[in-house]
Amino acid sequence: MKPDDIHAVVAILRQEYRKWRKPAVTVIAETNRSPFKVLISCIISLRTKDQVTSQASSRLFEIADTPDAILRLPVEELARVIYPAGFYRNKAEQIHEISRRIVADYAGNVPDEIDELLTFRGVGRKTANLVITLGFGKPGICVDTHVHRICNRWGYVETKTPEKTEMVLRGKLPIEYWIEINDLLVAFGQNQCFPLSPRCSTCGLLEFCPRISVTKSR
Repeated sequence: MKPDDIHAVVAILRQEYRKWRKPAVTVIAETNRSPFKVLISCIISLRTKDQVTSQASSRLFEIADTPDAILRLPVEELARVIYPAGFYRNKAEQIHEISRRIVADYAGNVPDEIDELLTFRGVGRKTANLVITLGFGKPGICVDTHVHRICNRWGYVETKTPEKTEMVLRGKLPIEYWIEINDLLVAFGQNQCFPLSPRCSTCGLLEFCPRISVTKSR
């Protein structure tokens, strides 16, 4: 893919995105822009299917949607509410600890800087960037496995890790696409550009994509 192709690619993805299911964390953010809800739903979403993330987050926020309210729940109750999210017991402890720190160190407000968010237990760059972009509407680039895989498949980046991909994109991707690129590529990766046997024959981006490392497709 040529660097300037990204404008046409994003335009096509925006059209295709309308027929795909939005990622669960995005839906939560759009329903009520709350940095805290984005942060907690991101923790729940790790290694968990979107439907489970959506249901578990909804159950939790019905009874506790602020750090103070979370702290009033015993960790065991918190784990029960977010079950069957993957590693739900560990996540319950993380959510409780994150809430404690937000109350104790930040006067109940989620910090809006990536470096600050990275000091929280269980928060990596993917989650920190989602909180910044979806929670606060600030520029950031969230790179998960879909964004990393697809950008390399396009040849838009040549990187080995999501962290490296983020840094390259920060210097290459036009800033107007920073916030939405994760939503677009997560939906694209879940519905069209699969890790194995992507649906290349019906892909609207076929003319732009060199299909790097694709050995089998449909």
